[in-house]
Amino acid sequence: MKKIVLSLVAIVAVAVSVSAQSFTLGIKAGALGTKIDGQDFQSGYKLSYQGGAFAEFDLLHKIGIQPELLFSQTSSQTVSGPTSGATLASGLNANTAFTLSYLSIPILLRYNFAKFFTLNLGPQYGILIDKNASGSDNVQSAFKNGNFSMVGGLQLHVSSLRVYTRYVVGLSNVNDVSSSEKWKTQQLEVGIGLDVL
Repeated sequence: MKKIVLSLVAIVAVAVSVSAQSFTLGIKAGALGTKIDGQDFQSGYKLSYQGGAFAEFDLLHKIGIQPELLFSQTSSQTVSGPTSGATLASGLNANTAFTLSYLSIPILLRYNFAKFFTLNLGPQYGILIDKNASGSDNVQSAFKNGNFSMVGGLQLHVSSLRVYTRYVVGLSNVNDVSSSEKWKTQQLEVGIGLDVL
């Protein structure tokens, strides 16, 4: 995990040193639809939130890099068990809502394909910083501490305002209970950003 984070920091540092053409710093916030794929989790997206900071470095006329540092959540709920208070095969309690809080670090390629529109594509690494479950302590040890994902999206920018929509697909298996089943995350994101520098 440390190697991945250090690699991401190195990429940003190189981008800063190379990019003398244009630099923007801003803040952003958004709503997320999140879910975890796996037989122990309910299907469908749960409402979550994110917020943080972003930077934009224009390397060429239409191409740049957009690193971000975000606090984001992944919410889900386990399926109902055969009896009240039942434990599922994974060891998680049945019918339990929970939220996983991540420090997410996307490093996105920016392609300005039109005057007001930008495509974003790139990797994201999430560091699990908090596990919060209502009525269940076994969520605390069920998930791995890191999650590697890919991000793709579209951003509208008018003056200092940014409006974005993205899809984030988890590539890592976040199941830390057993190797019998893979748990992977998905996110739909909608939000706004504002230049501050």
